[in-house]
Amino acid sequence: MFKRLALVAAVAALVGCDGNDEVTVVNPTQTTTVTEIVTETVTATAPLSMTIAHINDHHSHLGETGGFDALSLQVTADKELDFSYGGFPRVVSKIKDIKNANDNVLKLHAGDAITGDLYYILYEGTADAQMMDLVCFDAFALGNHEFDEGDAGLAKFLDELAMGCGTPVLAANVVPGDTSPLKDGYLEPYTIKSVGGQQVGIIGIDIAQKTKNSSNPDEGTEFLDELETAQLYIDELTEMDVNKIILLTHYQYANDLDLAQGLTGVDVIVGGDSHSLLGEGFADEAIGLSPEGDYPTMETNLDGDPVCIVQAWQYSAIVGELHVDFDKDGVITNCEGTPHLLLSDEDVAAEDMQDVMTFVQAHDVLSLVKPDPVAQSMLAGYDEEVDELFSEVIGTSSEDLCQGRKPGQVRTALCPNEEDYLPSGGAVPQIVAEAFRTQVKDLDGEIPDLAIQNGGGVRDDLPEGDITLGGAYDVLPFGNTMVILTMSGQEVVDSIEDAIDYAYSPEGSSGAYPYASYLRWDLDMTKEKGQRLSNVEVKTSGEWAAIDLTAEFTVVTNNFIAAGRDGYITFGEVSADGRIFDTKTRYVQPLLDYIEEVSVVSRPAASEFSTQSYIAPAE
Repeated sequence: MFKRLALVAAVAALVGCDGNDEVTVVNPTQTTTVTEIVTETVTATAPLSMTIAHINDHHSHLGETGGFDALSLQVTADKELDFSYGGFPRVVSKIKDIKNANDNVLKLHAGDAITGDLYYILYEGTADAQMMDLVCFDAFALGNHEFDEGDAGLAKFLDELAMGCGTPVLAANVVPGDTSPLKDGYLEPYTIKSVGGQQVGIIGIDIAQKTKNSSNPDEGTEFLDELETAQLYIDELTEMDVNKIILLTHYQYANDLDLAQGLTGVDVIVGGDSHSLLGEGFADEAIGLSPEGDYPTMETNLDGDPVCIVQAWQYSAIVGELHVDFDKDGVITNCEGTPHLLLSDEDVAAEDMQDVMTFVQAHDVLSLVKPDPVAQSMLAGYDEEVDELFSEVIGTSSEDLCQGRKPGQVRTALCPNEEDYLPSGGAVPQIVAEAFRTQVKDLDGEIPDLAIQNGGGVRDDLPEGDITLGGAYDVLPFGNTMVILTMSGQEVVDSIEDAIDYAYSPEGSSGAYPYASYLRWDLDMTKEKGQRLSNVEVKTSGEWAAIDLTAEFTVVTNNFIAAGRDGYITFGEVSADGRIFDTKTRYVQPLLDYIEEVSVVSRPAASEFSTQSYIAPAE
C-alpha cells in the first residue's frame, strides 16, 4: 500500500502543478494564496484563449470499466470489438496530454468525487484524494454525494485532499452550521486563477434541494438558492474587474441551461450531477451511445452574450477538453471542444490494431489512452487488497440484469436500450426490494409486509454469470441501514407519490424513483401529483388486491429515505412520529443473504414489478 506522505512530494513534480500555477482562493473576508509562487495578474486589455480540461461524477470509480460492461464498437463493417475504458490513471494521463499540448489550461472537477464504488467503501476517500492530487485540479466543486457521510465525513476527505497540492474546494451556496467541522476554512465561494496574465474567476455551485434531501449534511448546514448565489458572486467578481467567469456547478445539465439564461456576467458553465453525455459524435451507429446534447451546448445570458456549457458523463470515463476564446472585453468569441472517451487498447489483437487506429481517428470523441504509470502503480496497491476481499463468488445471475433508475432511463453499457427499462425500470432495484422484504425481520422475528427502495441507492448491474462479493457491494455501496416503518395504506400511497414527484422534478433526483416488493401500481406522468397512481395493489397470502388505505402495514426500507431524504416526505413524517425500528443492519446484508438463499438470481416475473404500466411525462 502506498503511503500518502511519501507520495505528496512527488505529486507536483510528476503531474501538473508547475511553478506558474497561481491559485488565489477568495472568500468575503479573506484572501489566501495556496502556492508560494505569485505571478502578476493584470486587468484584461487583450483577447485571451484558454483550455479547460474537466471531469465530474467519478464516484470513486478509480479503475477502468471492462468485462461485462465493456464498450462494443463497430470498428469495421464486419468487425465488432469490445473495449475497456476509463479509469483514473487514464484521466491523469489525458489531462496531462491536454496540458502539454495547450497554453493556459485550467483543470476542473465538478463534484461527486466520492461514494459509489469499492474504493470508497474500503478507503473512505483516501484513494480518491490521492488520485485527484495527481491531476492537481485548479478547482473542485462539491457535489451532493460529498455529504453522504455528513459534514464530518466530508471534512475527513477534504483533509486528505488538502495534504496534496491544495486544490481549492468551492461551494458558494453551502453555509456550514455553527457546529459543523466544515465551518473553519474548508470551503470557499470562488477562486481567482491567473491565466495568460489575466484573471479568471471560478465559482462553485452545489445542487441545493437534492443535497439537503438526498444526502446527509448536518442539520445546521444550509444550502442557498443556486441562481441568486451565483449572481451574487458574479457581481462581486465583476466589481473586482474580473470579466471572465466560470461556474463550476453540480446542478444538472438541464438546470445549467436555465442558469445560463437567468444570469448576467457568466461565460462558461462546467457542470455535473446529471451524468450527462454530451457530443453528437457519440450518436454514431458504430459507437451507439445516446448523448443528451452538443459539446459544448451554447446558450445566451441576460447580457445577450454567449455561454458555453459542458459536462463529461461519469465514472472516470471521459475527460472534456474545451477551448474558449475571449475578446478584450471578456466576451466569448469562440467556444469549441471535444469530450474524450478514454479507451484501452490493451486487449486489441495485433491484427486488429490498424483497423482500430483508423476507427478512432475517424471519431474525434474516442481516444486511445495509456494509463499514467504513477497513477496506475498507486491504484495497483489498492487493487491488491480490493481483489483479495471481494473476489469471492457468492451466487450466479441467470441473465443480464439492468440497474436502471426509473422507467425509460438508460444508464449502463450492459443495458443500453430504452426497452430494457420499459415499462418497469431496472430489474436490479426490483430484486433489491425483494431481498429487503424477505431477509429483514422485526423484533418479533416477522418479515415486513412491504419493501421500498429508491433506485438511486442501487448502483450497478448484475451481468450474467458469477456474482462476487464485490459485485454485490457495487450494487449497494453506501453505508445505509435497514429500518422498518409502521404506516397506513394511505401513507404508503402518499410516500410513492412523494418519491415519484421528486424523481421527475428538475430540482429533484431521478434516483428517488421507488421500487417495491409486494406493492405495485400503474403510473401516468401526464397527470398532476396525487392523480398519477392507479390500481395500487398489495400482495397478501399470495394474492394481489387493492390496497386498504386504512389498514396498517410494516414497510422495510433504508434509513436514508426513511428520514425523509430523496423526497420521501411522508416517510420522514412517519419516522418523526416514532413509528420506526432501526435494525442497524447495513443495507447490503439482505442482498448478500438473498443471493446465498436463492443461489441463482433471475429477473422477477412481470407481475411482481412495482411499476406495472407507465405513461411518460408530456414533452
